[in-house]
Amino acid sequence: MRHGSAFWMAHLTAIEREAISISAYAKRHRIGVKRLYYWQRKLKTSGKPPTHASQPNTFVALRIAEPVVGHSPTHCRLVLESGIRLEMSGLPAPTWLAALGSALQGAR
Repeated sequence: MRHGSAFWMAHLTAIEREAISISAYAKRHRIGVKRLYYWQRKLKTSGKPPTHASQPNTFVALRIAEPVVGHSPTHCRLVLESGIRLEMSGLPAPTWLAALGSALQGAR
């Protein structure tokens, strides 16, 4: 599957925002490390500004009405392709995740 520069810029921006290594990010997202380095070089030389430069860093509190799945305290971070990051104290119910996915599909 071929992806354009916006796809790779979103990943590179997420790497920068999360302050992790490219190899750790690639492993977590099952993306080729060489592809990430390639696109990092390509986008840097093309002079394209990072996508997050025009987006303000804001925190939006999210309240989940449904109880979280599981009994042990966990930390769940969901980073959307748009760069929005949701941080939760536990895993939300699968129905909530499905509703979020549907809402995001409708927003495109």
